[in-house]
Amino acid sequence: MRKLLAALAVTSAMMAATLAAAQDGPAKIALVHGLSGSPLEAYSKQTSTGFQLGLEYATKGTMEVKGRKLEVVEKDTQFKPDIARALLAEAYQDENVIMAVGETSSGVATAMLPIAAEYQKILVVEPAVADSLTGKDSNKYVFKTSRNSSMDMQAQAVALKPDANLYVATLAQDYAFGRDGVAAFKGALEGTGAHVVLEEYVPQQTTDFTATIERLFNALKDQPGRKVIFINVAGIDPFTPILAADPSRFGIELSTGGNILPALVAYKKMPGMEGAMYYYYEAPKNPVNDWLVAEHKKRFNSPPDFFTAGGMAAAMAIVKALETADNWETDTLIKTMEGMSFDTPKGPMTFRKEDHQALQSMFHFKIKVDPNVEWAIPELVREIKPEEMKIPIGRNNQE
Repeated sequence: MRKLLAALAVTSAMMAATLAAAQDGPAKIALVHGLSGSPLEAYSKQTSTGFQLGLEYATKGTMEVKGRKLEVVEKDTQFKPDIARALLAEAYQDENVIMAVGETSSGVATAMLPIAAEYQKILVVEPAVADSLTGKDSNKYVFKTSRNSSMDMQAQAVALKPDANLYVATLAQDYAFGRDGVAAFKGALEGTGAHVVLEEYVPQQTTDFTATIERLFNALKDQPGRKVIFINVAGIDPFTPILAADPSRFGIELSTGGNILPALVAYKKMPGMEGAMYYYYEAPKNPVNDWLVAEHKKRFNSPPDFFTAGGMAAAMAIVKALETADNWETDTLIKTMEGMSFDTPKGPMTFRKEDHQALQSMFHFKIKVDPNVEWAIPELVREIKPEEMKIPIGRNNQE
């Protein structure tokens, strides 16, 4: 009996020591996203840079919250759903992270959602976009700082000024980002009188657009009004082959959303094109963005890009939650984050209580070409505020 009591005492002491170490050691946050194996890896690397800068800014350079050092555990999903699931589970269970951030691909992010529920820990989705990530297949542990497809498309509809004279054919990739985007775009046009005459979907990493271009042109060329090809893609360049086929001979215009700086080089062939964007470093006017632009130029000799801002937004949301919550138990953090507003380079965002989507501004732009700038400049037309967009509620986490 004495030996049993002694063994129990030792076990209890070891458990107490482990718990104390977990509470007093570094506060770990996992960044689980694709860093290899896809053209989208550039997006992930920008997110990683922005995330580190965001932690620095939000903690005033200390990299501490409530006396505990923040430690980022970064894992490469290789853009594969099975690897993403395994790495997220590893982060939750073996690394004992407080919460995780990821993924870049909407399809891979979808596969990660059930893991957050299984381990009952928070997953902050950034920078994946699909509406479905806060939809019926999501769960209460998922928060999303990235914009969603409905925001992209409602802002895009505003930029196109739709009416009964508008005829649109869409081009998107055949996965969650592309299909959710087109569905949201069609929803945004409902009631405007505009016509969607064709939906074209191509493989995610396609390079041959020949047949696709022919179908797009044939669907639009004989329409009686304003004719537009709306392009919603990531990581590929359909603009060059479409422009080479000369859509202007049929009076066809192109329109698309914003993009990373290297992709904006192709936009120089489309001066005057209008669309809607998530971020361009010259668009938002606020102290957070001023700091980000200045620091990024100082450290990397270049301005911050599209997904750098997103990574910083995710970091600032996490720090705000950790600072505000009474404790860091998951349920307490969820209650803290629901309805929470936080600053970002884009301006303030708010996690909607019902589905945990961060409501945020978008930006209407018009392409300006400056020979002294390497890329096309998406010059700000106006900020589109969250209250101007009717973003559908996905999963109701209160049910």
